[in-house]
Amino acid sequence: MPPDTAPAITTRAARPEIVEQLVREGLAPLLARICASRGVTSARDLSSDLERLAVPDSMLNLRTMAVLLADAISSRRRLLIVADYDADGATACAVGLRALRAFGAAVDYLVPNRFEYGYGLSPEIVRLAHAQSRPDILITVDNGIASFEGVTEASRLGMEVLITDHHLPAERLPEATCIINPNQPGCGFPSKHLAGVGVMFYLMLALRAELRKRGSFGSSEPNLAELLPLVALGTVADVVTLDYNNRILVQQGLNRIRAGRAQSGIVAMFQLAGRDPARASARDLGFIVAPRLNAAGRLTDMALGIECLVTDDAERARSIAVELDRLNRERRAIESSMNEDATAALEAQQFGETCTLSLFDPAWHQGVVGIVAGRIKERFHRPTIAFARGSPGEIRGSGRSIPGLHLRDALDRVAVRNPGLILKFGGHAAAAGLTLREPDFGRFRQAFEETAQSLLTPADLERVIETDGTLESGDLTPETITLLSAPVWGQGFPAPRFCDEFEVMAQRVVGERHLKLTLERAGKAIDAIRFNCAGEAPRRIRAVYQPALNEYNGRVSVQLTIEHWDEI
Repeated sequence: MPPDTAPAITTRAARPEIVEQLVREGLAPLLARICASRGVTSARDLSSDLERLAVPDSMLNLRTMAVLLADAISSRRRLLIVADYDADGATACAVGLRALRAFGAAVDYLVPNRFEYGYGLSPEIVRLAHAQSRPDILITVDNGIASFEGVTEASRLGMEVLITDHHLPAERLPEATCIINPNQPGCGFPSKHLAGVGVMFYLMLALRAELRKRGSFGSSEPNLAELLPLVALGTVADVVTLDYNNRILVQQGLNRIRAGRAQSGIVAMFQLAGRDPARASARDLGFIVAPRLNAAGRLTDMALGIECLVTDDAERARSIAVELDRLNRERRAIESSMNEDATAALEAQQFGETCTLSLFDPAWHQGVVGIVAGRIKERFHRPTIAFARGSPGEIRGSGRSIPGLHLRDALDRVAVRNPGLILKFGGHAAAAGLTLREPDFGRFRQAFEETAQSLLTPADLERVIETDGTLESGDLTPETITLLSAPVWGQGFPAPRFCDEFEVMAQRVVGERHLKLTLERAGKAIDAIRFNCAGEAPRRIRAVYQPALNEYNGRVSVQLTIEHWDEI
């Protein structure tokens, strides 16, 4: 079994002169220190003004694709969006459908069932699209940059392909009519971390500008800001880095959700989870709404999720959200069983000091292997790929990586060194998917391990928890927690977490697997909780935690969410 060692706990550094500058610009000293340690150098970097978004024209081919779509709308050509089966693909599809229909386009969508067609614009899904609706133009969202055969098949059948994607491209690109992707060679768009839904939103902005130039709207035009709740949801759900541009998109989407201007499906998913949309946070999008939406693509068909996002009928949205909630509960049960199987497999195998973990079980559900890979990766701090059976004779894997290993590039290296071993793959630095022949699993595991050993250092394999140091006991107040909650936190711009010593005064298990604690520090009692931990806490602990507000019976209090502790 791989090592399950205690992590090193470090404190993020902030340059004093930057902290002082931020304080002069109006930030509270605590928030200034936290933001400076994350690369913020000016209070302007925290502005969520839409006018500060990166300029659309800086995206390669964006204006060209907008002109192509404007021409297609005016000539009533049939458009078909080919979506992806995760939350980013679903929200990108919903943004495209809502905007294009508002622009007067004849547009529909098709989302591949992951169990029948796999990922992306495959030749099979192209033939299905042609047989069902004979579209003139296929528009990919959150996929397509690696769909060489699918684009060729579309051309053979007389269909043009417009690719909108954000995944890293290979050395060559598909021969599509037009491609927009901030990560394609020659693209000067400054936000390389734009999610698939962000790329589609930018395309709709450019298309609206083109239609406006042609006088298509008359006295009024569609308000694309109404789509920002969808953009925020897809951006957070895809766990892309929240650079400045993405933080603006997420903040603006949250503002509209809180103001009661979200799509009916988003509101319904909040309500079913017992959350108030008026107090929506990025964490709610990532841990409450996104899993329910993703459950459709993981277990059945993401068309269900897309329908939830495009309907304006509140009753229909709630009905679909109820089914999504049921699927998410089923997904959790499957995931729990698979996690137990994975842990048992790790205990039974002699992994030793391996750099990677590759796991396969014929009974696993291919829609959930990515979550299992993520759980194992978090526990052991090793790049992890979990495989399940796919098409006959094949297995499909979903991987999650640590900061030291760019997963998509590592798989590319494996493919180059072992021709024919990987049937297909794609992804980005932190996550990727691939397909193998089932008999090749052992050979792949060895090749992936050898590749990782050549790319990783011993330091990369040491788990490190970065914190913002100590939080003065006098700052554990609702006012301070509200202050810290104001910015949008997420991937690449982590929420504040602190490290302090506490006495454990009382503890009890709640909900069968969570530990509720009463801590004491400097003579002050503090509520705390550690999720998925039914074991007993030591008497004295050094804890890494995030402070949050807890509301119960109208009373607001501070509660610490503990991520890790050491006995002292």
